[in-house]
Amino acid sequence: MKVTKIFAVTATLIMFFTLAYGFIAGDFFKEGSILFSMAWGKVSLIDVYIGFFLFSAWVLYREEKWMKALLWIISIMILGNFVTCLYATIALYKSGNNFKRFWLGQHF
Repeated sequence: MKVTKIFAVTATLIMFFTLAYGFIAGDFFKEGSILFSMAWGKVSLIDVYIGFFLFSAWVLYREEKWMKALLWIISIMILGNFVTCLYATIALYKSGNNFKRFWLGQHF
């Protein structure tokens, strides 16, 4: 569990600083329009959102309150894998070092 927590925290920090870099150094709309005009840009967008929806299904399953799950899901759709890493990190720390509780949440 310790290695998993270290990985999750590290991934969260990497994603945070990567997003910050992108917003500071780049132009989301200008660069995004170029990226989305390319075939692999579209493929990458579809790929990442399929992953977001899959992860969101897990969030919806494991959360006790649907409104809390909905807020997490909206955040995932807006801020991407930074939020997935953050959610997983929080879930790991709340699981009490129990992987079953981590995966099942309220159903444990």
